[in-house]
Amino acid sequence: MKIELSDNKVFFKNNGSKKEIHPFWLRERVNGKDFIDKGSQQRLFDPTELKENIKIKNVSLSERYLKVAFDDGVETKLTVQSILKEFSNVNDIELIEKIEWDSSLNNLNNFEFSNNIFEEKMMYEALISFYKYGFVIFKKVPTKNNFIVKFANSIGSIRRTNFGEFFNVKSKPNPNDLAYTSLPLAPHTDNPYRNPVPCIQLLHCIENEVSGGYSTLVDGYTVTGKLKKDYPNYFKILTEIKIKYQFIDQDVILEDWSEMIKLDENKNFKQVRFSPRLDFVPLIDKEKLDLYYAARNKISELYNSDKYRLEFKLVPGDLLMMDNYRLLHGRTSYDANEGNRFLQGCYIDYDSTEGKLKHLKRKYKI
Repeated sequence: MKIELSDNKVFFKNNGSKKEIHPFWLRERVNGKDFIDKGSQQRLFDPTELKENIKIKNVSLSERYLKVAFDDGVETKLTVQSILKEFSNVNDIELIEKIEWDSSLNNLNNFEFSNNIFEEKMMYEALISFYKYGFVIFKKVPTKNNFIVKFANSIGSIRRTNFGEFFNVKSKPNPNDLAYTSLPLAPHTDNPYRNPVPCIQLLHCIENEVSGGYSTLVDGYTVTGKLKKDYPNYFKILTEIKIKYQFIDQDVILEDWSEMIKLDENKNFKQVRFSPRLDFVPLIDKEKLDLYYAARNKISELYNSDKYRLEFKLVPGDLLMMDNYRLLHGRTSYDANEGNRFLQGCYIDYDSTEGKLKHLKRKYKI
């Protein structure tokens, strides 16, 4: 990709294609203290109030800069890199390559907490690891005064749900979710019945005095890739049939329809939803249902296989951050009579981690 000039016109050249960059597109991007607020980087002018037939009066190009003078008297100097970046149309986050993993993964992506971690380079490294593997564990995070709220809001903003700003995961009478029991939890994604589904879950271990209650993680990205390779007909139907996910308690009914494996516009992995206690397939042709049920059984078998499941014990101070669009999580059973097992959880969305990562990248000029 490169920029070229001809007859006071600016062209973008890429893969043999050469197209003129609209003068108004460049005029919208003028910088300098008279046009851009230094702190927020917001425009100090409204481009809809400019005349639409603005033309370039003079233009020059160096290795690093494009200098443009417009016929309305405004001049600006834009970096070539910033223009090319916009034309690449790629989010920096999308360039972080996902790493497939299974039960053989030895590195649990541990990072030790410090009071300044939210502005340290270590947080940038932790977030990069999060995007690669779908999870990260922060060690020695303070356990007093619902610190999970401060932690989450130091990255972005908590996504409040009907479970509250945060929720306490421990056995209790008359629970409205199996998470609040000592029963084992098979691999699942949280809140598949929401629109949109919370993107990221934080789980902070406050107490863990029991011998069981191990946390489990499964990489849906790895498993669905395996399904696509070995059982393409199963993969296909799970990406096509929208099913209803439903949650009901005395205060609310939540429902949403989605594919069990969701692909993006380029047919690449985007999201998994899996919670067999909460899903309802629509009434469709018997032949399709035969295939769908076989596909659901197969992917459940893979999700529950020892080959793909990580199993580890969280200790007090451990804070697990996991991608709820990519990973499934669960736990082994435990005996509540042995002692307390107390975790606190909350949700944040992708704009939290994306915004923090981009801020730290700018701060450390990475």
